[in-house]
Amino acid sequence: MRIRLEPRKAPSRLALYGAPIMAIALTMLAGMVLFTLMGFRGGAAVFEIFIEPLLEPQRWPDIAVKASPLVMIATGLAIGFRANVWNIGAEGQYIVGAVAGTGVALATYEIESAWILPLMLLASLLGGAVWAAIPAILRVRLKVSEILTSLMLTYVALQLLYYLVRGPWRDPEGYNFPQTRMFSEAQTVPNLLEGTQLHWGVPLTFLVVLITWFVMSRTLLGYQVKVVGLAPMAARLGGFSENRTVLMTMLVSGALAGLAGMIECSATFGQLTPQFPVNYGFTAIIVAFLGRLHPVGVLIGGLALATSYIGADIAQTASALPQAATGLIQAMMLFFLLGVDIFVINRIRIAPCVPRLAS
Repeated sequence: MRIRLEPRKAPSRLALYGAPIMAIALTMLAGMVLFTLMGFRGGAAVFEIFIEPLLEPQRWPDIAVKASPLVMIATGLAIGFRANVWNIGAEGQYIVGAVAGTGVALATYEIESAWILPLMLLASLLGGAVWAAIPAILRVRLKVSEILTSLMLTYVALQLLYYLVRGPWRDPEGYNFPQTRMFSEAQTVPNLLEGTQLHWGVPLTFLVVLITWFVMSRTLLGYQVKVVGLAPMAARLGGFSENRTVLMTMLVSGALAGLAGMIECSATFGQLTPQFPVNYGFTAIIVAFLGRLHPVGVLIGGLALATSYIGADIAQTASALPQAATGLIQAMMLFFLLGVDIFVINRIRIAPCVPRLAS
């Protein structure tokens, strides 16, 4: 008897969109078993990570704030992934966007005006887009894989950040700590609700999701992205340029990552520090696939990952779970999502072994 996988002609919509839910359920089950084997209260820890933040209304603003950069970055990545453009360096674009916006903040440090924050956000869009343009041009002109170049540029961006905060941008009044000056009130994204960390970056993220959904589902540009990703030959016959699509999707994903970086830097940190990169650019890849590369799905996936972030903080206090548990949960979620997808895309075929007759 032989067991093999055969591709399905068209996976059912229920299986396709139910797979992320199954992956999360399997992650919870595996986490419960693993944490128990490690000597922790496995059931309580999983409840604290995935359920408890949703039962406490005072945690909801924190979930929204944590989800905001993840969703914004993942929305841009999902556009590229739909076109088979694999931007893996969103973390670098996130950093460069924050660096570009901080440059504007430092240049206008003694100015109080309403136009400064919009200029910082515009600079972050341009910074992220320029950083993403490098691997895009290398792919279009020299056929270099954007996976490798975008990923390696992340470490260049990281070193650029370290150089600036430890050198020319270091706060002269910061007791020699590697950080920039604190942003002024005119340079800080304002809070949406007093007494919480909820800021105006959250509704801006929702607006980005809404615009992306409209463009991808209701415009010729969105149709072009899908056709280039699904059938490059048909796209060429239809007059769609693959190179232009690569450039456009990389620039958009880089710009959104840069914007997310500046909002996070301004609203959460209030300055640029070496602690600013927190791997949102890499986690957003998981969010994009959890959301099935659909803007609304990305929003739901971002909220799920953000809940696990907040829940992991609760579990560290209540169940003494180590900080590395957050990364472990994310890794298991991606592992189970990819595993479940194998059975969504393929069906198991069991065939009897027929002995060959000797000739």
